[in-house]
Amino acid sequence: MSEQKPEVDYGKIGLKSGLEIHQQLDTKKLFCNCPSVLRKDEPDFIVKRKLHAVAGESGEVDIAAKHEASLDREFSYEGYDTTCLFELDEEPCHEINQEALKIALQISLLLNAKILSIAQVMRKTVVDGSNTSGFQRTVLIARDGFVETQSGRVGIATICLEEDSARIIGDKGGEKIAVYRLDRLGIPLIEIATEPEIKTPEQAKEVALHIGEILRSAKVKRGLGTIRQDVNLSIKTGKRVELKGFQDISNIERAMGTEVKRQQDLVRKGKSISEVRKVLPNGVSEFLRPMPGAARMYPETDLPLLKISRDMINEAKKNLPRLKKDIESELASHGLNKEMTSLLLKENKVEDFKELMKVVENPQVVAKVLLIYPKEISAREKIPLNKTEKILNKDVLVNVLENLKKGKISEGDLKHVLSRILIEVARGGDHDRTFEIKKEDSSSVEEKIMKIIKDKPGLSFNAYMGIVMKQFKGQISGNEAAEIIKKYVK
Repeated sequence: MSEQKPEVDYGKIGLKSGLEIHQQLDTKKLFCNCPSVLRKDEPDFIVKRKLHAVAGESGEVDIAAKHEASLDREFSYEGYDTTCLFELDEEPCHEINQEALKIALQISLLLNAKILSIAQVMRKTVVDGSNTSGFQRTVLIARDGFVETQSGRVGIATICLEEDSARIIGDKGGEKIAVYRLDRLGIPLIEIATEPEIKTPEQAKEVALHIGEILRSAKVKRGLGTIRQDVNLSIKTGKRVELKGFQDISNIERAMGTEVKRQQDLVRKGKSISEVRKVLPNGVSEFLRPMPGAARMYPETDLPLLKISRDMINEAKKNLPRLKKDIESELASHGLNKEMTSLLLKENKVEDFKELMKVVENPQVVAKVLLIYPKEISAREKIPLNKTEKILNKDVLVNVLENLKKGKISEGDLKHVLSRILIEVARGGDHDRTFEIKKEDSSSVEEKIMKIIKDKPGLSFNAYMGIVMKQFKGQISGNEAAEIIKKYVK
């Protein structure tokens, strides 16, 4: 039997790493009033540009900008009726989006960071075509925060608010013409950079997941492409390398392990260099561009200094989002099981649950009425779930639960009452009449069920239940029907 190879001793090889996490915020664009919506239809117009590298505040041209400019590419930009002159770099930027700023302040507070009272919007030279202006606007909001991990505290170096880049569509004419779409350009991004205090790939994943949970508690966009992670790492006597392109956090450990082995090989050969590399799906990376430096940053002259008042910070604190773990703990205190808790969070119905609990303090009943019964009724009645949930909205559910509390209906009737409401409204009726539906006399119901069984002998219990519930929609509960059927079906 072959011996298992020992794991890499990351402490011994001197691994230093940190994360950069970029998350889109769910607001309008950062420096104009255009919607932050990705378009799927054909563009309304196309403009073409060539970009040139310029000197930064230090008077030097950044090495990464020089590299991109040397490729001598032309850029084609696809625009829509939702694209404004600012996005085309034909007019100055507007003042920073206040909603996006407030969200950034909330996230900074959740990351225990110190918020700056005065900040300068900066231009970061980017000439790969992803910005029509040749630069990206970014502003430092907070610094010196931290997160706690099982392996110890990891510092949060900086929290910035910046523009997202245009969306790459492809190339035309080989590599000389790059095609970008302007729908994504300018969507607000919060960029979180940790200190280089992450000691292992496992800890990097833990930190990324923890920060991701904090971000998801705020008003951010969801889905593929709305969050991106970069990893900066180096080993003893090696150079810092930035790994870009993580959309799947599960790939971080593999990619970091692969990069460490590559750097160990380069150090042995005396060929270690600092560069930016793109991570491929298999965890291997490829050269993207030289590592940029401070020469690419210079002030945004079209905007005044950004002043963040104590009142703005207090307002952000007042509406501070709650973390998933805190919400789960609160729901558990109500006696709700993990499955229902996860479902409430997944469907974003925690607040509705709290409202309904004020009517009837029974978490299991409320959860069923809110989460389970609408789906079951929708499937049985063959009415689309979105239409079902629109009809059986929070106000209707409150009404139903109030009638339960008053004793007008029983707990066993809830599903059937909701079903009748759905059918009545779907047919153009008024759901308020549903509570006036009177159940048939019990002896009459039993007589009718007995006749069903006599007319259709030999069926299973479940088959009879289906027939009975269909015929007596909302007039008897499932328990009542089952008890009667059991009398006549062995």
